[in-house]
Amino acid sequence: MAFTLYSLIQTAILCINAIAVLHEERFLSKFGFGVEQGVGGFGDDPGVKAQVLTLIRSVRTVMRVPLIIVNSASIVLLLLFG
Repeated sequence: MAFTLYSLIQTAILCINAIAVLHEERFLSKFGFGVEQGVGGFGDDPGVKAQVLTLIRSVRTVMRVPLIIVNSASIVLLLLFG
């Protein structure tokens, strides 16, 4: 398998899919990234955990519909061109 632009795009799609399916209560709370850890005071600088949790929530919120479309297009391309 050659390293092509399509394989790089497919890797990015798989990584975004992996972030999008993480469940906060079941998986992330085991590692200290639960719902209650994201709460900070007003004016406090958010820590690394809070920033990662915000990134995961943002990916799930913003990328839901585009991921469906991109995954469908990727599947169709794989079916057509192998």
